[in-house]
Amino acid sequence: MKHIWISLILIVLALLGIFYGFRQPQEMADEEEDLIVIGMSQVGAESDWRVANSESMKQVFSEENGYRLLFEEARQKQENQFSAIRRFIQQQVDYIVVMPITEIGWESVLQEAKEAGIPVIVADRKMDVEDPSLITAHVGADVYAEGRKAVIWMEETFKDQPQVNIIHIQGTLDSTAQIGRTQALENGLAANPNWNLLSRMQGDFTQAKTYEVMTEYLRSVDSLPVIDVVYCENDNEAFGAVEALESFGYRCGPGGVAVISFDATREALQYCRNGKIALEVECNPLLGPLVEEVIQILESGQELPKTNYVPKEEVFTPQDITDELLEQRPY
Repeated sequence: MKHIWISLILIVLALLGIFYGFRQPQEMADEEEDLIVIGMSQVGAESDWRVANSESMKQVFSEENGYRLLFEEARQKQENQFSAIRRFIQQQVDYIVVMPITEIGWESVLQEAKEAGIPVIVADRKMDVEDPSLITAHVGADVYAEGRKAVIWMEETFKDQPQVNIIHIQGTLDSTAQIGRTQALENGLAANPNWNLLSRMQGDFTQAKTYEVMTEYLRSVDSLPVIDVVYCENDNEAFGAVEALESFGYRCGPGGVAVISFDATREALQYCRNGKIALEVECNPLLGPLVEEVIQILESGQELPKTNYVPKEEVFTPQDITDELLEQRPY
């Protein structure tokens, strides 16, 4: 009798397993249909800012929040972004979000997305296209305004100095941050005849590349020049610049080289507090909530501004950095 009951229980369990086996895929499919599918192409993970930017997107576009996120890193190659976007089109995602490596060269793949009826949201950097209808919206910072803040600080700080020797470390060429921050410095150089550009080099927004090019420059000169300012276009470049300068005996801080940086990550703010970075211009990487706001506006059928800038960003000097600020910094 005992064996009969065990057999009956096993049969019931098997039938239940079959029943739920048939039901679960359908239930999962129904759940999938309720999710908004986002195809996202990220530049890569070249900097602390970029890592924080990616984490912000992943936290916002979670299944718990009603999304399914298809996230791909391009490893600093635009052709990888083209391939990712075409995969997203084939997968019939609801929205495509792109953090473009450079501003140029996007027309063809964006036209494919438009023909597929998929809105494209550009985050962080911009795209330069002749047909504005290819892009649904842009979310990011006003990077030229960020550069202007740094230039104004330089004008005030060095207003009584007969000559100001500047080294400029550019980010990835043709990226929005590089274009805007470079243009601001170019305008500053034109407006201040006492500013002398010693050298301009490409750091690609990375610490390693900046250390390399700065070291090469300092080795190449007959005698080490007086350097008043190193204008770096992001924090990781600033780290590399400080490392290279100090290895050649330069002092970064009061009475030495004024290193200017953009992003204001927690580590960079610590550098600033210690005096090794003279000025930090904030560029907020936490764009996930702003991109979601754009998508929710589109979902509701409301009109959407083409350009959506992040809220007010701050400027920091060493005296502005407190324990509380560092503790509360989310990136």
